[in-house]
Amino acid sequence: MRLLTLNTHSYIEDNQQEKLDTLIKTIIANNYDVIALQEVNQLIDSPPVGETVIHEDNFARVIAEKLQVYGLTYSYHWAMAHIGYDRYEEGVAILTKHPVIDTSVITLTEATDKTYWKTRMAIKLTIDYHDQMIDCLSTHHGFWDDPDEPSQQQFDRLLTHIDASRPTFILGDFNTEAAVRKEGYDYLMSKGLYDTYTLAHDKDTGMTVPGVIDGWKHASGSKRIDYIFMNQPFSVPVSHVIFNDDNQPIVSDHFGVDVTVSLDI
Repeated sequence: MRLLTLNTHSYIEDNQQEKLDTLIKTIIANNYDVIALQEVNQLIDSPPVGETVIHEDNFARVIAEKLQVYGLTYSYHWAMAHIGYDRYEEGVAILTKHPVIDTSVITLTEATDKTYWKTRMAIKLTIDYHDQMIDCLSTHHGFWDDPDEPSQQQFDRLLTHIDASRPTFILGDFNTEAAVRKEGYDYLMSKGLYDTYTLAHDKDTGMTVPGVIDGWKHASGSKRIDYIFMNQPFSVPVSHVIFNDDNQPIVSDHFGVDVTVSLDI
């Protein structure tokens, strides 16, 4: 099973069309089973698609439509978190080529006001992966030391939606550094999750942010803050950072994480 997570920083990037083309070509080449995306934007005032909350320029929808042109059918599922940059409805999304059995949206924060930039959501799909039910979540968290919406509370809310009896993959931007002890990463590990990166037989540095970005303006140096976690210790043949200029051109202010998992423990 091949998984990708990427904070897309969509429509905020320079050369957005070129970067979108790179993303599309890479998805086609790698044939991912599940793609989790964060900072998936649509303009507040762009035309809606029918009676839905999805707009024509929704970044996940655009990806799915472009893949369809190349004969790849991915369903896309999006949940709005908050207004970003005063002009976008920002959210999280999952795309998959497998049948979707169920979908749900998880509120991670105490706040639910969509105009409040600290409001956070996750989206969860149950998919039929070759006759096996698997849960996949795309999530985007705040910060550990946030005085209003600390990420520990967000992690706790997220974990209540994990079904221990079913293989589960949690993909996303956790805004917590793996190298920093006694904060978010250690907290998640203490809750029984498994980091696909640490279990991978073939891996690179794992760094997903090269330096200063939005939200990390006072933290220089490379960081590993984007992860693919799982609730069972499946074998992980490969975990590679992608879209980092070494492995595909850069498409966002985050790099992606590309993981292959064997579902046999």
